[in-house]
Amino acid sequence: MNHAPMMVADKLINELKLCNQSQYSGRLNIKSANGQKWILYYYFGRIIWATGGTHPFRRWRRQIAQNCPSIDVDKISLHSQEASLDYWDYSLLTSLYKQQKIKREQMISVIENTIAELLFDINQQANFYSISCDRNQETILEAAISIAGADMSFKLMQESWKNWSEAGLTNISPNLAPTVRKPDQLHKQVSSAVYKNFLTLINGKYTLWDLAVKMKQSVLKVTHSLLPYISKGTVELVEVFDLPLRVVEVNNKSLIQKITTDNSPLIAYVNNNPSVSQTLEDIIISNGFRFINVQDSIHALSILIEHRPNLIFLNLVSPVTSGYEICAQLRRVSLFANTPIVILTDSDNLLGRVRAKVVGSTDLLAKPVSPEKVMAIVRKYTQTTSEFINTK
Repeated sequence: MNHAPMMVADKLINELKLCNQSQYSGRLNIKSANGQKWILYYYFGRIIWATGGTHPFRRWRRQIAQNCPSIDVDKISLHSQEASLDYWDYSLLTSLYKQQKIKREQMISVIENTIAELLFDINQQANFYSISCDRNQETILEAAISIAGADMSFKLMQESWKNWSEAGLTNISPNLAPTVRKPDQLHKQVSSAVYKNFLTLINGKYTLWDLAVKMKQSVLKVTHSLLPYISKGTVELVEVFDLPLRVVEVNNKSLIQKITTDNSPLIAYVNNNPSVSQTLEDIIISNGFRFINVQDSIHALSILIEHRPNLIFLNLVSPVTSGYEICAQLRRVSLFANTPIVILTDSDNLLGRVRAKVVGSTDLLAKPVSPEKVMAIVRKYTQTTSEFINTK
């Protein structure tokens, strides 16, 4: 066991710092020797989401209940397409935010608390099992909002684990649920009111994390208060199941609005303007090309990586990010190092062209779009021959 603290520093802290310093974007997959798995999602060196671990659904329910009390978690359904995503929890959270069902401050709290909880769990596991880390850029999530830097996450992780260890809780996981094993003995030790509360809450249904939220106290304080009863065997810590959300089937509508199935070049458009999307779709499909319309910039990068378009159009303005930012991120992914990327802009000027060039854009296309301008760009950068074009 003596090697554990050194291993934590070498295998975990150093890897987190490297991702921060290199402005990494993508997944950091973490696995412990006992089979536990976690995923940290980085965006330009910042941890923007964390998932995995023992009870991902319990954790999401708990964070929403604590930070977004107006949301009835039991009424939330997970679409079958979302359920297949590793980041289903982030997808649901951003959806609530975009629909203005939760505020920016609430989303920040959920994100920061989730990251803190996951880092604590990883740190605790690393004190008993070896940890392996590997990076994967196939799925890149964009930051829906700006949150604290990675350095703060490191400090909170180290501080919370230090406090937990000094309280004599090193061997106790907050993912376990306390339950009363010797009620008669407990009744003799506490008042009737306390005994009643024990039987209501300490019943093996709620993890220590859950209890902390219900009791509106820190998990450290709750667990430390139970330690004397745990030591005497009056209260036992047991494992509990996760609490999945309801999954519903949906039609074939997904984040991608339209994609044809032939072998012609594939054109993608990342946007938040339905009218321009429809115009581009009509122009491009009518000329014999395939077309993807990605309206959700949060998941744009992962969708583009999955479908590997031959040409990408980016809308310049978005509520969450901009065409410049998406372009810069795409160029950091080796898959899109040479893919033509064209930014749509309302004003074609020198400053815009310089900035577009800096982030790696291949060209600019000024609005309003017309069939002639769009197809000139498409033909120029896909190098297609007349056999692909269905001229009218």
